[in-house]
Amino acid sequence: MEIQTLLLTISPSLAILAYVISSDRFQEPPRTMIAAFVLGYLICLPSGELNHLLIDSTSEPENYSFIAGFVEEALKFLAIGLFLWDRVEFDEPMDAIVYGTLVSLGFATFENYEYVYVWNGEYSSFTVAAARAVSAVPLHACCGIIMGFFIGRYFLSYRRKYLIISFLVPALIHAFYNFLENYYMQFLIAVICLTWYLYNKTKKEQHD
Repeated sequence: MEIQTLLLTISPSLAILAYVISSDRFQEPPRTMIAAFVLGYLICLPSGELNHLLIDSTSEPENYSFIAGFVEEALKFLAIGLFLWDRVEFDEPMDAIVYGTLVSLGFATFENYEYVYVWNGEYSSFTVAAARAVSAVPLHACCGIIMGFFIGRYFLSYRRKYLIISFLVPALIHAFYNFLENYYMQFLIAVICLTWYLYNKTKKEQHD
């Protein structure tokens, strides 16, 4: 069961990444992609500290869970922006989606490990890994793709509104997901549909 739990903890992120990377018509350098994934993995550390400071230290942390969406997406936004800025490898909108997904799922992989093996509480590690494989991991992937989509639009037009949207939309999606208790899966399905549309729009433009 331990090997199965470990695989279930990391394989959803890797499967989504494999799909996004393989569908990119012009492949990115492996070393650069690994660096983006590791960067996303590492920003989970300051994210945890900020979430603890802003949420866990309050008297009713469950009422402030939405703040985590803004904290985590802000760190991803900064990581993606700093990573892509002036890189010669970034030369088309699809690249922003690839790197956005890499950073987001690097983050999700670390977070998954923490939830599965450290914060699992009353549930078994396998149960937590299975639940997050169909919820939190797809959410992080969607936020990364959406963020990458609008960052790509910004680099095409240099219109500042796209840069603002690239942070606000994923942050609001993540915040709503965290705050909703009873309908978060229905909300996630709607987010996946939006993400699929934006992703395919960019992929079609790449092939035109």
